Amino acid sequence: MTIADIISLLGGLAFFLFGMSLLGDGLKRVAGGRMETILGRLTSNPLSGVLLGAVVTAAIQSSSATTVMVVGFVNSGIMQLSNAVGIIMGANIGTTATGWVLTLAGVEGEGGFTAATVFALIAFIGIILFFFCKKQTKKNVGMILLAFAVLMSGMQAMSAAMSPLKESKAFVDFIGAVSNPALALLFGAVFTAVIQSNSAAVGILQALAVTGAVNYETAIPMILGMGIGACAPVLLSAMGANREGRRTALIYLYFNLFGSAIMLIPFAVVCAMKAPALDAAATAFGIAVLNTVYKLSATVIQLPFTNAMVRFAKLTVPDAPSDGDDEEYEENLLDERFLAYPPLALEQSGKTIQQMASASVKSLVRSLELFDAFNPEKFEKIQARENLVDRYEDRLGKYLVRLTGSGGHLSERESLLAAEYLHCLTNWERISDHAVNLARLAEEKHDKDVKFSEEGEADMARSGEAVREILDLSLTALVNNDAETAVKVEPLEDVISSLLEQMKLGHIRRLQTGECTLEVGFIFNDYITNLERVAAHCSNIALAVLEVSDNAALQPHSYTKGIRRDDHPTFRRWLAVYQDKYLNESPSR
Repeated sequence: MTIADIISLLGGLAFFLFGMSLLGDGLKRVAGGRMETILGRLTSNPLSGVLLGAVVTAAIQSSSATTVMVVGFVNSGIMQLSNAVGIIMGANIGTTATGWVLTLAGVEGEGGFTAATVFALIAFIGIILFFFCKKQTKKNVGMILLAFAVLMSGMQAMSAAMSPLKESKAFVDFIGAVSNPALALLFGAVFTAVIQSNSAAVGILQALAVTGAVNYETAIPMILGMGIGACAPVLLSAMGANREGRRTALIYLYFNLFGSAIMLIPFAVVCAMKAPALDAAATAFGIAVLNTVYKLSATVIQLPFTNAMVRFAKLTVPDAPSDGDDEEYEENLLDERFLAYPPLALEQSGKTIQQMASASVKSLVRSLELFDAFNPEKFEKIQARENLVDRYEDRLGKYLVRLTGSGGHLSERESLLAAEYLHCLTNWERISDHAVNLARLAEEKHDKDVKFSEEGEADMARSGEAVREILDLSLTALVNNDAETAVKVEPLEDVISSLLEQMKLGHIRRLQTGECTLEVGFIFNDYITNLERVAAHCSNIALAVLEVSDNAALQPHSYTKGIRRDDHPTFRRWLAVYQDKYLNESPSR
């Protein structure tokens, strides 16, 4: 084998690995994250888990990637450990699809119409779609076609470069050294652990088969070892996971270990019988068949024992005494494994900001209740909840920044959604701050035994009711991504501003008549200021929701401008509703 052959081999390997990575990325873009996110909504049926795991893995071209996602699901509490087993088994089946695709690299036609000709045509179509189509979906299809052509070109280049190896004494000696089944299994495991891809390892073995020096007696244990080596990236990803996440990674390891051990039994029997088929030279097609038979057989045999595998994993990683895992569960929603899968990361970010928003709303409502009946325990809970909201803001903010700066692989809508969450989390954190401010005002009112006038009490009750409603509208709009609810917020914010302005004027009038004191005025004015800011933050949240809404009939920017002109029909309709509800019978009018 010459230096030129070695360089050709390395170049073919580079094209092969890059094509495989590019193909997986392209398929994920076309799927739009739907295949990944559906994993988190799986039912408890193990068979459906196997089928879904196989489909998703065949689509993204990596059983390790699928299992890493599953580790993240279990780690976050989205999925139960028992649900994960079926997906793990299905992922091992799905990864065999690549081997079948790679057999096309050796297909030859008649009249000089070879596989290389077909791949060249696919590449040409792909480059046209990628460069000349404006729609992102067509560009993604073009990327898939290009990736497929690169993958196959790399496979052919490797096969061509490896062909002279059959004449190399060093290579023949190496194959002879690993012909021992134990060494072949170990070599397959180590090699796959290094390149971190079972599909790629099997593909390289298929390319190596073109030399004719690899027989089935060597190829079979190598394939079994490759299944074990594929566990390496999953085990590494689980190092920072909680107990359930580590158990999931171990189940993946146990499945492949047990599966390989089970398949070694018939292999040993056939070896003892000295079957002539074992001495035959392995082919790319034969390797694809063996890999599929191995994964299917391992799944069929072990599927009835899913509960036993879960129990074994729990014995390996035993439970620990409860130490406040509820809070850990909330924070684990932002699993770093999901950063490689933007739809999953955004889905979990959405759940986290909903928890943050609910905590802020609860604190604000409780703080208003303290003005009617001050309760020290409720006051302390509001303070503690503010610390939780601050942690949410810090962790979610950093998480979203990492997601948006992770290489530009977010779609336009995903980028818009991430921006919405970043915008909203600051507003919800400020609402929580105002809840604390209001709670402290209620404490001051209680400690100083400050009494408001009857008219002042009525004004506070009415404004508190309006603020509760705008909070409820903002939270509903965010949780449900509901544009119809979001459009109600701005008119209500306008009414609240008018209501609070009337309250200020009413208080000044009462000061002039001696009905209120300056001491009352300080608390009353601070109360009004905090409610104004809360309503403004709700308005910001609602407009952020409108920015990512799918409601094509509503253009958020023109809607905002219309509000400023005070002539938007939707705004005017809801403004009238809230004016009638909160202003027409206001005590300060």
